Amino acid sequence: MPEAPLPGGTVADAPRGNWVDTLAPAATRPYLRLSRADRPIGTWLLWLPCLWAIALAAASTGGFTWADLWLAASSGIGAFLMRGAGCTWNDITDRDIDAAVARTRSRPIPSGQVSVKQALVWMAAQALIAAGILFTYHPLAIALGIGSLALVAIYPFAKRFTWWPQAFLGLAFNWGALLLWAAHTGSLGLAPILLYAAGFVWTLFYDTIYAHQDREDDALIGVRSTARLFAENTPRWLAGFLIATVTLMAAAAITALLPLASPWPLLIALAGVWAMGLHMFTQLRRLNIDDPAGCLILFRSNRDTGLIPALFLAAAALV
Repeated sequence: MPEAPLPGGTVADAPRGNWVDTLAPAATRPYLRLSRADRPIGTWLLWLPCLWAIALAAASTGGFTWADLWLAASSGIGAFLMRGAGCTWNDITDRDIDAAVARTRSRPIPSGQVSVKQALVWMAAQALIAAGILFTYHPLAIALGIGSLALVAIYPFAKRFTWWPQAFLGLAFNWGALLLWAAHTGSLGLAPILLYAAGFVWTLFYDTIYAHQDREDDALIGVRSTARLFAENTPRWLAGFLIATVTLMAAAAITALLPLASPWPLLIALAGVWAMGLHMFTQLRRLNIDDPAGCLILFRSNRDTGLIPALFLAAAALV
């Protein structure tokens, strides 16, 4: 039997008073909840590597063009849609697991608000609209976008066969760094690969914090995660991820911007990398892995972590 939904169909781990619960038409709410539209942090985390790539590519090629405005806006819409499609797919594959975890059993499928068939149709609709955006990009970016679908499809199953499902999330969530670099330049190179790697390790950092919310439930039902793997050693691992993120982000900036005649774009970019690292260090100092509510707050603060280098890289491009 499906778990009885919370009053009004609200989801237990969504922020209270979010726009879906208060403003969206009632008939659309279960579908918007499937897409996590009531929790925008995931869209930010998917979009930010896209913004890094656009700004760093622009800084390395003479500054922003009007086409970059379309790339920034469309990648934001695409991030919303593909995050929604990915979350819908995740809820379809995880419906039995979600029903066994206190934090997730009120989600639309385990609570009976949406059937699996309805969820599949909703997932396809979101993916098709996102494809319409993707096909306005450079052919290399289109090919990269199509290739990312394999990562999206595999991710929900990773927790069943590896202690590192966060690694699969990192591979999928930072693909935009490669895709948007290709959309801007029509090519790839070392700089976008380093940027992608920086985002990958950053994901290991923030999603390990997120996974500590469910550590006890995951142990009971046999779901694996880096939170369970690292356990009390989590702060040490996170410190390593912090150092790797900053090192790789700095290497991407140096690779892209060192050849420029002016040193200022590189100096501004490196200042942003340093500020990002400081923000991550502040999270690490505040972390208590036995406080689920605190872990959620720290996880959500990574929107600001990723915005910091995005703004500095944009400033570098404007210089």
